[in-house]
Amino acid sequence: MQILLDSAILEEARQAAAWGWVKSATTNPNLLAKSALPPAQALRELGQILPGAIFYQLTGTSLESMKEEARMAFDLLGEQLVLKIPATALGFVATAHFSSVYTCAVTSIFSPAQGMLSAAAGARYALYYHNRAKRLLPQGQGERLASELVQALSGSDTQVVAASLKSPQEMVEARQAGVRILSAPFEVLVQLPLHELSEQALREFQANGIGLQS
Repeated sequence: MQILLDSAILEEARQAAAWGWVKSATTNPNLLAKSALPPAQALRELGQILPGAIFYQLTGTSLESMKEEARMAFDLLGEQLVLKIPATALGFVATAHFSSVYTCAVTSIFSPAQGMLSAAAGARYALYYHNRAKRLLPQGQGERLASELVQALSGSDTQVVAASLKSPQEMVEARQAGVRILSAPFEVLVQLPLHELSEQALREFQANGIGLQS
């Protein structure tokens, strides 16, 4: 299982990298807009902070502009780059063109059919928004989307990614549905290690027990 940071803020990336269990980051145009740095500098430094994949979402509106943007992103990140491409008619065409050159991820998926098309186009990853799907799809469809994507892509080379998870509970929901790659904002990730009963148990051990450094 992989847990990814959903952020383009460098201090968050540094803290996440220090934990040791976050290796990669997902970004999108809105997250890059929240950074104090220009996009190119933010991406370059993210790649220096984290050793794993850095997801960058294309913003071009034509195949040619997306091609040039992909080249620019690769110049910044090299093999760390994962191109995020929106799940639109143009996006699937771009994925089919780019997937033989770059590692590609189709993003903003809201149906199993789009997940299957992502695999057919050669995408390594299929990203869906767990929280948004639950809120915006008809009742029941959003809750089923994760497991339906996992089932639809079973046996393929395309992995499902639950993106922009809004709470530790949503991370658990996605994992229980079979999703193995989970992406969440910093404020969600910092909550994962915490539980009051764990802290209570530690206090009891410290008060009553002994060890090598006692």
